Amino acid sequence: MNLLAIETSCDETAAALLAETGDEARPWALRSNIVASQIAIHREWGGVVPELASRQHVRDICGVVEAALDAGSASISELGAVAVTQGPGLVGSLLVGVAFAKAMAWSRGIPIVPVHHLAGHIESLTLAHGELPMPAAILVVSGGHTSLYFVPRPGEYQRIGRTRDDAAGEAYDKVARLLGLGYPGGPAIDRRAREGNDRAFDFPVARLTHADRNAPAATGASLLPSDIARRIDFSFSGLKTAVLRLVRARTGADPSGKAGAADSAGASLDPAVVSDICASFQRVVVTALLDRTFEAARWLGARSVGIAGGVSANSRLRADADARGARHGIPVFVPPLSLSTDNAAMIGAAALRRLHQRGPGDLSFNAEASLAL
Repeated sequence: MNLLAIETSCDETAAALLAETGDEARPWALRSNIVASQIAIHREWGGVVPELASRQHVRDICGVVEAALDAGSASISELGAVAVTQGPGLVGSLLVGVAFAKAMAWSRGIPIVPVHHLAGHIESLTLAHGELPMPAAILVVSGGHTSLYFVPRPGEYQRIGRTRDDAAGEAYDKVARLLGLGYPGGPAIDRRAREGNDRAFDFPVARLTHADRNAPAATGASLLPSDIARRIDFSFSGLKTAVLRLVRARTGADPSGKAGAADSAGASLDPAVVSDICASFQRVVVTALLDRTFEAARWLGARSVGIAGGVSANSRLRADADARGARHGIPVFVPPLSLSTDNAAMIGAAALRRLHQRGPGDLSFNAEASLAL
């Protein structure tokens, strides 16, 4: 069966064509994967502007879908199903994809499969590597999400950890903006960190010893001891504030001022200091991500570790994860760069997983800005 997948959760308009292989070990084949990025549009604003993003999706979606079908050497009449990201994401952006997919499914009389965006990131690992050794501990880390999942069997996702404040990718973007490195922040900091000393600054690592007052029940409480479940959560706001204070101390900026949209005091820092800040900041983020992921994997007896999402493209995260996996004797799986950032191929993979386990959706679903997995 051929399945067309559509992804419009944020600022990439994407479409992909997938086919089933009949091979249990590698169940899906990717026939095309087209992404129209809006980075150039949002860069001048320092981040994604939701209204601009949704309008650009309207302009791009028809052409992107046509390109995906052409690249996959398929026509609309050869489609057996259509899949689309239901959420979470920017609701205006999501609505463009949902409306398009519903119209196509209804007009062609084919099943439609609504997909959770984070399920797509998890299944990008299967699409790239085949079925992972189960059970698996999978970290999904991006600009909008930092969550840790236990996957006891294919298609079953149990969230055991999440960020209590900023996502890791969000912290990257904010620190990059503070340092005058532009948008998107993740690649910019990764490049500068290679030139710096990662021990130049001793930034703090959040240690979560108490339950979150906003969500008193620890996320992984049903699977982990309560003290371990609390430690598995992430927090990056304190690290971001530590960088802000350091920059203001080095530049003589008002230490009592708030970090505003135009705060770029770091642009006046010596380039070598900026590189050292980037390297030290990145070391702390990667350490926090991997400490919690491998601790959870150990407690849960995971046979593999996966890392997915936009931040999985980070060079230090990939290198350090491989090194830890080798030390602990557990294989680590990371998607190729083409499947790390938002794309429709991963949505198609999650859709095919759901289609065979739970069946298709119906036309009554709607776009959801917040959606639990």
